[in-house]
Amino acid sequence: MPIPAPSSDVPEAAVQLDGVSKSFSGITALDPIWLKIRRGEFMTLLGPSGCGKTTLLNLIAGFLEADAGELFIEDELVTQVPPHKREIGIVFQNYALFPHMSVAQNVAYGLRTRRIAKAEIAERVREALALVKLQDFADRRPKQLSGGQQQRVALARALVIRPRVLLLDEPFSALDRNLRGAMQVELREIQTRLGLTTVFVTHDQNEALSMSDRIAVMSRGHIRQIGSPADIYDRPQSLFVSTFVGDANLFSATLRRRFDSTAEVDIGDTPLKLSLYQDEVPAVGPVTVFVRPEQCRLTEPGDPSSIPARVALSVYQGSYAELYLDCAAATSGRVMLRVPAAEAFAPGVAVGIALPERGAAIYAAEEAA
Repeated sequence: MPIPAPSSDVPEAAVQLDGVSKSFSGITALDPIWLKIRRGEFMTLLGPSGCGKTTLLNLIAGFLEADAGELFIEDELVTQVPPHKREIGIVFQNYALFPHMSVAQNVAYGLRTRRIAKAEIAERVREALALVKLQDFADRRPKQLSGGQQQRVALARALVIRPRVLLLDEPFSALDRNLRGAMQVELREIQTRLGLTTVFVTHDQNEALSMSDRIAVMSRGHIRQIGSPADIYDRPQSLFVSTFVGDANLFSATLRRRFDSTAEVDIGDTPLKLSLYQDEVPAVGPVTVFVRPEQCRLTEPGDPSSIPARVALSVYQGSYAELYLDCAAATSGRVMLRVPAAEAFAPGVAVGIALPERGAAIYAAEEAA
């Protein structure tokens, strides 16, 4: 019997947080959070260490009690409901497998604590192990498995209880790069196949961009932006998001005039007219201009519409090269562009940097990243 898909009468918001906050010993870990996670959605909580993402995950799981606010799972108020009654599957960073139990016994643990009949436990364990491609490993102990196989066991244990929501706390951080990539694909395939609402915690921007339906970028207990991976990468709404997710080139500038979707700026001695994606633009005066490296292009030095720079270093990356330029107009003094790997640039060569006609953003110069 296959693991059933969610029924059609499940409400659209599988998880809803209304003004949920948390502090520890008077120190705020989460300011009031409002968040709706759709049924069947893969939602990633992305942010640096200490930003509150694991605290938020633990509040959803019921391991922590909120100071204020309400939490709903499929329209059921669960703020005061203990973890084992929330019907949530959890995969931890360290797998949390029992070393003295076999793979099958580890997977069956949650079912035994729920006093499921032995025959049904055996059938559901077989289903879950087949789902993660470990049906031939049922009798092995965790120490006999690779890191990726242990991660699959932890995932099977979370799925076997047929959870309403799956929570994952940095589950791939201990895996090497190649195995991590393979597990990301495998998890996403399983999640899509089951239509399972999933909340995934990570600090890895590439992981978030490649796996998610939506991303909530967090910093200092706040959600800074929620959107699709393309929204977050192509249209960051704050300086923090623009620099935390992906590479960013930042230029010190003066905003001279602004219109609905365009702005006239001076970057150093270079006057430019930029087409912006932002809804809100800071006031006329000192600003920071943001643009992605792949949106910039090289021009001949002295081009009046380009920003002067000088080659510092070229770093070969296989299919392309990262070109690092010294640029007085950059906030850090350095700009990075990506160019075809075959193009060679000697250090010290003078160049110009042309910004794109569309895709730039302007932030207040004093905005904290």
